Parts: sequence; C-alpha cells; structure tokens
Amino acid sequence: MELSLSLREPQKRTALFGAGDAHLRRLRDAFDVRIQARNANVRILGEPPNVAKAAAAFERLQELLQGRDDLDEDAVTRAIDDAEGQAAARAPDALGVFTPHTAIAPKTEGQRAYIRAMLGHDLVFCGGPAGTGKTYLAVAVAIHLLKAGQTSRIALVRPAVEAGEKLGFLPGDLQQKVNPYLRPLFDAMHDMMTFDQLKRFLVNDIIEVIPLAYMRGRTLNNAVIILDEAQNCTPSQMLMFLTRLGHRSKMIVTGDDSQIDLEPGQPSGLVDAIQRLRDVPGIAILRLTERDIIRHRLVQAVVARYADDRARGRGYPGYTSHNKEIRAPSELPIAPEPEPETDR
Repeated sequence: MELSLSLREPQKRTALFGAGDAHLRRLRDAFDVRIQARNANVRILGEPPNVAKAAAAFERLQELLQGRDDLDEDAVTRAIDDAEGQAAARAPDALGVFTPHTAIAPKTEGQRAYIRAMLGHDLVFCGGPAGTGKTYLAVAVAIHLLKAGQTSRIALVRPAVEAGEKLGFLPGDLQQKVNPYLRPLFDAMHDMMTFDQLKRFLVNDIIEVIPLAYMRGRTLNNAVIILDEAQNCTPSQMLMFLTRLGHRSKMIVTGDDSQIDLEPGQPSGLVDAIQRLRDVPGIAILRLTERDIIRHRLVQAVVARYADDRARGRGYPGYTSHNKEIRAPSELPIAPEPEPETDR
C-alpha cells in the first residue's frame, strides 16, 4: 500500500522531519514502513495497517508542530503512542485497560492466538524469545479481566534468580527486595493504569506481589496468577506453583528457555512442565517466535542469530547447557540446548 501526505507548513519541513530526517526514521522503524520525502510531499509504503498507523503518527506530528518551531524526542514518542493506541482501540480483539482512551491489541497472529488462549483456558504456558509480548500481554489480559469484573485480584509471581550476576544482600522489606525482579511486570502495568491506581490496588491486595518461594501453602481463588521468567524455576517449584490454582482462577506461565539462569545441570521447570503436560485437556501451550517480536527491528536479527548458533551446537563463550535430559515436545519447536563446550 502507498499513501501520499502533504505538509501543512512546508516552511517547517526540517523541524517536522528532524535533524537528518531523524523523526521520519523513528516512524519508519516503529511501524516497519518505507518513507519517501520530496519537497512538500511524503509517501508512506508498506502493509496497509502499518501505513495507516505511520500516517496517523505523521499527522499527529504536524498537529504538535503547530505554534512551535521544533519537535523533541518526547513529541515523536507521543505521536507514535497515540497512533498505536488509536489502532488498538479499533481492533476487534482489543483489551480494555484502566488508562483512558487506551486499549491493548495483538500485533501478530501469534500474539492473537496467545490472547485467545488466555481468555479461553484456565492454565496457559507461553514460551518464546525476548520481545514477543509474553509478559506484557499476560498483564494486559489480567487487567482487562479485573476491569471487566471477571476476576477480583491479580497475583504477580517470579523466581528470584539473577541473570548471571549475584546481587548479594538487598535491603528493605519484602516488597523492596523483590521489586527489582518484578520490574518488567510493573512497567507493563504503568502502561495500563495510573500510578495512583496501581498504588491503591497494591495497598488493598487487589494486586499482590509474591516471590515464588512464598507461594507454598497458598490457594488463590478468583484470581489471575502470572508466573514470569518461569524458565528459572525448578521442576519441584513449578509443581508447587501449579498446585496453587484455586476455583475461578487463571494461571499464565511465561518464559524464555534460551535465557535460563539456573545453576549448571539444574533442569528448567518450564521445559519440564511443557513436556509433562502437553497432552492434558484444558491446558493451552503456545510458543511465540522471532516473527512475533515487536521491539526494535534488530532484536529479531539478534534472536535469530543466537537461535541458529544454538541449533548448530556452537553456543557462545561461557554458555552452559541446563537441560541435557529434558526435551520439549515436537509440536513446540523449542531448540534443544547444546552440550557444554570442553577444553581442548
């Protein structure tokens, strides 16, 4: 699809496009389109939905430039976010959240299947590389159900495992200690409700933060329970977590088996659970791929290259296999980990 737009104030072309066309480049990268500018005209080329969003963002930039002589990076970010929000609100499978005039909609077919699975099943496993929206969409579904009155609380759970670093003693109370591990979940929630709403929900235990180690003995009824970074829990921890599921509740388990931070030789509870439970009726198991990555376009290339190297058994410096005995089912193309490199 190709769409042509005219500049409202041609004399402000440099301010609108940015130094070295920096603003246009951001629109191009954000919406995966091609942009051609000549004199007072701009042509946007690409897939129809992407072109529509890029055009909406460009027109928003023109509005923001009225009465001003320049546009900063925040203005460009606001224009992109506004265009994404408008498109999401029109989508038939959009999820309503607490932020006014905002809706969350899937951007790929894989994400669309993921949302359908979460809404239609009480237990969902989702694996896949970074940037595919595993955590973000799980939080969106939980908040959507909370807003619609279909659940009364949200529980955020994560194993306290560092990514290859030992942080040592962390000061503060339990909330402060686990906050660094749950930051991605909070970041997602800040997009879907105001700070005051989130603070009020936390104080009233409508949203609860639970370290995985503190789940033993709990039974959560009428709740949406999200276990994030599940690749870093052990099989025994996963069993303990799954048996916490109460009446009228949903569990969403997410993780990336290519980023396991357990000790060498320790099997991943996520990979183990997917293998054990793949044939159990009522459980949905999905895998998002690099095609579902919605971060910077280079993230797709990075993920694909690392996946290729692991599949060929090359690994990378310092790489250690964690799951030599556990293999994912054939219908879930989770690449097996290579054997650890040995000194020659």
